[in-house]
Amino acid sequence: MSNRMDEMSWSEFDARRKETDTIIVPTGAVEIYGPHLPMGADGIAALAIAERVAERTGALIAPLLPLGESSALKCYPGTITLSRETFQTLINEVFLQLIDYGFRNFLFITGHASNVDPISYYCRKYQAQYGIRCGQVDWWRFTNANGGDVFELSGYMAHGHASECGTSVMLYLRPDLVHMERAERVEPTGDAYTAYTDFVRYVPFDAKTPNAIIGDATLGTAEKGRRIVEKCVDRIVEYMRYEFKN
Repeated sequence: MSNRMDEMSWSEFDARRKETDTIIVPTGAVEIYGPHLPMGADGIAALAIAERVAERTGALIAPLLPLGESSALKCYPGTITLSRETFQTLINEVFLQLIDYGFRNFLFITGHASNVDPISYYCRKYQAQYGIRCGQVDWWRFTNANGGDVFELSGYMAHGHASECGTSVMLYLRPDLVHMERAERVEPTGDAYTAYTDFVRYVPFDAKTPNAIIGDATLGTAEKGRRIVEKCVDRIVEYMRYEFKN
């Protein structure tokens, strides 16, 4: 039995929402993700994690919101970006409708870093306004925090864009979409990661990398992907049982 709203009839959804007040909202992006990985990797990962977590918690899953604000990555062809204002409107309207349907516990599994801040704004706002409970998993940063014993490298060489971690996760979740013969090791060009690290800098993405990889994609394996996914799912389930307990 699916836990996804978009795979249910309205009557199935009506029955299921009376059994749980917890919902997972996955969000992603469509953007360049190296020459070897699919541009929808953020959403593919977020939805796959949501499905695994829902199987263990009984939560429902809202429809994947597949696009985000990806303007920093338009320097390569294929990226489709929403404006920040459009993404905020999308999150706001979906959020309010889910509250109207009776959900009280919200977990956002966010596959794209630029989605995190707008989601956080509405989580804070609606927790205060409606007395709901919210949490958010910033997926690729979450893997960094929980992957110290999984990957051979560390920092951006393991967790940079389309690197060891991202490649491993996709090899585990969707190996049919991965082209390892195109994977490369790419250390960032210029001083983007070495100079004035105490400042927020706005270095164009194509000044950091020639092909949208930052790190070592050649070290990605499906086994590493399995280990990090299972470890992160365990951690998310543990958190939900703590945070959303009645």
